[in-house]
Amino acid sequence: MSVRDDVLQIARQAKQAARFLAAAGAVRKNQALEAMAEAVQSQEAAILAANEQDVAAARRAGKNTAFLDRLALTPERIAAMGHGLRAVAQLPDPVGEVVRMGPRPNGLIIGKMRVPLGVIGIIYESRPDVTGDCAGLCLKSGNAVILRGGSEALRSNQAIFQALNAALARSGFPPGCIALVPTAEREAVGVLLSLNDYIDLIIPRGGEALIRTVTEESKIPVIKHYKGICHTYVDDAADLAMAEEIAFNAKVQRPATCNAMECLLVHAAVAEAFLPRAIARLRNAGVEIRGCARTQAIVPGVQAAGEQDYATEYLDLILSVRVVRDMDEACAHIERFGTRHSEAIVTENLARGMRFLKEVDAACVYVNASTRFTDGNQFGLGAEMGISTDKLHARGPMGLEELTTYKYIILGNGQVRA
Repeated sequence: MSVRDDVLQIARQAKQAARFLAAAGAVRKNQALEAMAEAVQSQEAAILAANEQDVAAARRAGKNTAFLDRLALTPERIAAMGHGLRAVAQLPDPVGEVVRMGPRPNGLIIGKMRVPLGVIGIIYESRPDVTGDCAGLCLKSGNAVILRGGSEALRSNQAIFQALNAALARSGFPPGCIALVPTAEREAVGVLLSLNDYIDLIIPRGGEALIRTVTEESKIPVIKHYKGICHTYVDDAADLAMAEEIAFNAKVQRPATCNAMECLLVHAAVAEAFLPRAIARLRNAGVEIRGCARTQAIVPGVQAAGEQDYATEYLDLILSVRVVRDMDEACAHIERFGTRHSEAIVTENLARGMRFLKEVDAACVYVNASTRFTDGNQFGLGAEMGISTDKLHARGPMGLEELTTYKYIILGNGQVRA
């Protein structure tokens, strides 16, 4: 069969499976999720062996440290995948939930009922643990899912998929509830994006080039997991010790993630007190600092930061720093260079913090906390499909509710319209 025929067959099967999933009850879905979690953990050795081959191939191809970190699986990450599936099983099932039910003057009772979207296509790069997260969330929300990972993680994704799919079959679920496009051929993506008769939503997760390509070529609605140029602004009313801890965590804890801080903004009134200590600690952790002229004057040896630096998502131990006059200048910088992902202010001034929450346009806005918390699991969603930087139809970490739509339900007792 051709690549097109293969993908078309997968999509047709997923469409049929979506009807089964839409009617599956919460108990049955939760039992399947528990079985999937057990399968992933019981197949740890096989999954790690497949992942080692992918990582070795990426090293030979000269991929950087950040890429290798996203690609690599460990026993801890596999355990986290199992934990995420179990956490999703424990969450309330959104399917069938009725909201805003109420009577009209004519006696009709009108409400909204949450229903699955149908078939969701996920196109993603590097991170094989996405396979488990997406499969679990789609299953619980009643959606069939077609997964198309990158060629660099093909072996890892196949090993995880085989474990998940076998668990679903043992649980009595039909083929197609979870599907993995089994080829690295780029043609498969183009075919997937054209199947609007079978697929209801596309979610791309990866680099800017992938997301732009998917958005431009897709005939299916797309929710974008765009890049994260995240900022932390240290206000002149900040607790500087707290600010140092937050900035360090936001940059260093896992720099290859989209919610890591890429730019540190510091109020001019506290820059001389804050920057030398904060930058010294960051440098000791291996962070390369690129700063504005004011930063360079305060801390010797800082490399000059240009416009391109402030517009770059490093996903690495590199940080841009800028000293700003006040909060207005900080917000203007965020408006210009931010990607509507996650932004933070550190301040003891409550009014200023509330103003930052209101005025900064991003999916997640923080007061006195690290941007690294932008994560479905951390937000109590069990896992996430991605972090939407769009405004329609979902924004921020996408959990179960974001994977449903609604239909109006109307109860009458014989009403006809005059």
